[in-house]
Amino acid sequence: MRALFLFLVLLLPASVSGQEARPVNCRFLRFGGSDDSASVLALSSKGAEATCPLSTSSLSAPIVCFAAENKIAFLSAGDRKPAATATIPGHVKSAILVFVQAPRAAESASSTPLPWRILVIEDSPKNFPDGGAFVANFHDTDIRFIVGEHKGMLHPAGNHGYAMPAERDAFNMAPVMFEFQQGEKWRTANESTLRFLPGMRYLIIAYTDPASGRPRISTCQDFTAPAPLVP
Repeated sequence: MRALFLFLVLLLPASVSGQEARPVNCRFLRFGGSDDSASVLALSSKGAEATCPLSTSSLSAPIVCFAAENKIAFLSAGDRKPAATATIPGHVKSAILVFVQAPRAAESASSTPLPWRILVIEDSPKNFPDGGAFVANFHDTDIRFIVGEHKGMLHPAGNHGYAMPAERDAFNMAPVMFEFQQGEKWRTANESTLRFLPGMRYLIIAYTDPASGRPRISTCQDFTAPAPLVP
């Protein structure tokens, strides 16, 4: 009960909790699961509930959420139990919040298990450039990849944004390849080509499928330009 009380306090608006809550322009996406109508709840600055859709196919429209002490807490829409907490750095005004189901092993090992993990992506031209790609690793081993001429490797919980590949063919296509590390070997998980154009971005996530426990690569195409930098 005490843990639930503390969680709900984080959700209270500034006028109730005594903390200064700041608005954050949020967009939402989910990896894992088959229900494309899932959602979570947050509270507005006046205590009203805001429904935040967790689609697996596209990023949501912008929704203003309020961060108290740089945290936004969410409740499950159905049973209103604690679902996840996002940590928003103080300088971030616009963010993409990617919900990934926590693996069962991680849930059982945690003293305060929550069903979701959240990747917070600063939605700015510098961090997630127009025409480029943002790669994040939610898997429990290293990944390495090629995005056009960009080559990278990410440890678990790592992420990085890449500019639009300069090396594209006549159809604006560039190669994309991902590998997962298994012991001392690397296994190819995905190999394809993607079209890179201004006004379009790719969010590419490596994660552990909560049902099978196997590594997965999911790609979401976003046609919304990144939020402008705030002075």
